[in-house]
Amino acid sequence: MAMVALGSDHGGLQLKAVLAEALRQRGLDVRDMGTDNDDSVDYPDFAEKVAGAVSRGEARQGILICGTGIGMSIVANKFPGVRAALVTDDFMAQMAKEHNNANVLVLGGRVLDAPTACRLVGIWLDAAFEGGRHQRRLDKIAELEADMRAGRI
Repeated sequence: MAMVALGSDHGGLQLKAVLAEALRQRGLDVRDMGTDNDDSVDYPDFAEKVAGAVSRGEARQGILICGTGIGMSIVANKFPGVRAALVTDDFMAQMAKEHNNANVLVLGGRVLDAPTACRLVGIWLDAAFEGGRHQRRLDKIAELEADMRAGRI
């Protein structure tokens, strides 16, 4: 069973709890990487945990939630091999997987209600990467990451 890493700051805590249950009902192994209370915390700490797990191959996919999703997206996309997509509607959730093969989904806990967020996660999980011209583009992203790590950029 593939593990899904799940993390939020205080702005996404309530939505994270709902999503964790929905993911488990789908039969997925969920690893909750925090936060676990509504005390104010810094979103980079939790984005690092989830994106790091995906980058290292410890989790196949990740889901991050903060107030808007913007901060988590910025942090998650700093990790090699992570393609984090902030989605707010059905089309974006589908394209995140079909065209970008996003391995981290980012949601705004103060932007989306729970039924919408659950629907978006389901769409993303059920979609399949189309490959083809989209793979060529992902290969270019991987090349850019390699060049940055090697100091060529």
